[in-house]
Amino acid sequence: MKQITSSQNPFIKSLVQLQEKAKARKQSGTFLIEGMREIELAVKGNYEVETVLFLPELVTPQQITKLTNNQIERIEISKEVYQKLAYRDTTEGILAVAKTKSLQLSDLKLPENPLILVMEALEKPGNIGAVLRTCDAAKVDAVIIANPKTDLYNPNIVRSSVGCLFTNQIATGTNEEVIDFLIGNNINFYSATLQNSTSYHTQNYTTPTALVVGTEATGLTQLWREKATQNIIIPMQGEIDSMNVSVAAAILIFEAKRQRGF
Repeated sequence: MKQITSSQNPFIKSLVQLQEKAKARKQSGTFLIEGMREIELAVKGNYEVETVLFLPELVTPQQITKLTNNQIERIEISKEVYQKLAYRDTTEGILAVAKTKSLQLSDLKLPENPLILVMEALEKPGNIGAVLRTCDAAKVDAVIIANPKTDLYNPNIVRSSVGCLFTNQIATGTNEEVIDFLIGNNINFYSATLQNSTSYHTQNYTTPTALVVGTEATGLTQLWREKATQNIIIPMQGEIDSMNVSVAAAILIFEAKRQRGF
């Protein structure tokens, strides 16, 4: 079994670039996954794992075999190397190099009556990860990121989603492409916005539905407000007129699930 003990090793240096730079992830078509549970979910989500790196004092070859399979390259690494690559403060002792997936709208496989969550132009990885956790909890049929501002394989999205990046069916596209996709598939979409809105709970989400949320700071762009089946709002009784996008998404998604009898 291969061993790497120096953080100056060229392969390790290339992995550091994967952690730090979206350009490196895009050029190589690979990214790093940290943590046993996250790797397990990635494998379950049909992500192709190329290499597993592990601390032998914390992870055994048998655990790796149960996690993946015998065909995957395994590399024992030193604590110095692990600390160079690890993104978290906690130590699980295992990382994996995996291939990114196509995120084309045309790759989405939807049921007859889908429930979709659309995020427009979210930038903060922590917010994206939190929304993905909600979407996993509600088992939505797809998540679409319109006009993406952040690389989906950013390590903070992997971390904040607790691996739910791998459990959701995800696609990206421009605002125009996503709207055309929804209209072309006869999916009603409801834009969460302050302007020209009606209370979210008055709408019917039992037919093919997409719920659309934007950033807390600027909200949805005009195109989403104009093209929506209906603009919706979550009534608030305090002094502020907005809430964190992951909280808003959760309220809307679980109202739709309630209406659908789940």
